[in-house]
Amino acid sequence: MTEDTKQTPSPILGELKNSAEESAERLETTASRTGEVVAETTREVVTGTTRTVETASDYTLELLGITVDTRTLIANSAEFAVKAVLAIIIFYVGKWIGKHIVNLAKRAMVRSSVDGTAVSFLGNLLYGVMLAAVILASLNQLGISTTSFVAVLGAMTVAIGVSLKDQVSNLAAGVLIVVFHPFRRGDYVEVGGQTGTVQEITLVNTRIRTPNNHEVIIPNGDIMTSASINYSSLPNRRIEVPVGIGYDSDIKTARHIMMQMAQEHELVLKDPEPIVRVTELADSSVNLIMYVWTNNNDWWAVQCDLLERIKYAFDEAGVNIPFPIRTVQIDGLDKIMTHVGDDKADAHEIEMK
Repeated sequence: MTEDTKQTPSPILGELKNSAEESAERLETTASRTGEVVAETTREVVTGTTRTVETASDYTLELLGITVDTRTLIANSAEFAVKAVLAIIIFYVGKWIGKHIVNLAKRAMVRSSVDGTAVSFLGNLLYGVMLAAVILASLNQLGISTTSFVAVLGAMTVAIGVSLKDQVSNLAAGVLIVVFHPFRRGDYVEVGGQTGTVQEITLVNTRIRTPNNHEVIIPNGDIMTSASINYSSLPNRRIEVPVGIGYDSDIKTARHIMMQMAQEHELVLKDPEPIVRVTELADSSVNLIMYVWTNNNDWWAVQCDLLERIKYAFDEAGVNIPFPIRTVQIDGLDKIMTHVGDDKADAHEIEMK
């Protein structure tokens, strides 16, 4: 009796167990439904908020009299921002590349012994052209049409070139002078009808100092359109020493003296050796000329010194340097002399009285 009671489960415990399981299932179902409701509610709130913002934006623009699709505006703004960033990158990268190219070009010109003025001018010109190209590329990246801008710039360039034709010509000639070096500062030249030492070469004009210490300013355009002589381009220079002797003087003696004066002069070069030649049988003299070579810096002193030494040597040797002689023939000279004699006799007779 006691054992049967222990083995039989209590009906109350079974009911409690079943009730607990049912409660758990109901709780799980309720929680699941609650989560779905919360998620759906959240989506509706977010969607409503977004629509509210878009509606508010559209309403604000409508108040201003502007009709804009917000989505299109946002998309266009993003696209423009990307283009702006790319344009900025193109500008700064292009500018950096341009500077490096200009520096390389300047170094190459310096190695080629190009004048400093030309290096600076050409470097700045190259950088300006490259910078203009970079700016146009940046504007094009932003979607701005550069065709009209280039056309206007070209028209302005042509107008300026026509109005400043002479100045542009001088500028172009100055660039050619400093690049090709027909002469340099310190050279003794003959340009534009003027002779002197080059003091300064600019892109517009050239300044020279004459032997009389006058400063002459010559436009570069005039220099490039006329012949010029650079007496300093070569290290040595030939000097011409002309001398005239009388017809009664010995030519061989005169030539020997002139050669001796040239060979004894310390500034006259031995190679090429001096030369003396007869050049003309003139009205009153036999003209000789002597050619000697000397350093460019000494030519004037050598020429003057040789003339002085030759004069002293001719005097010692009895070689005559004649004055110009003119033979005048007068018709009826006998009658003139008789008349002069009569006048002298009459004058003497009056004086005796």
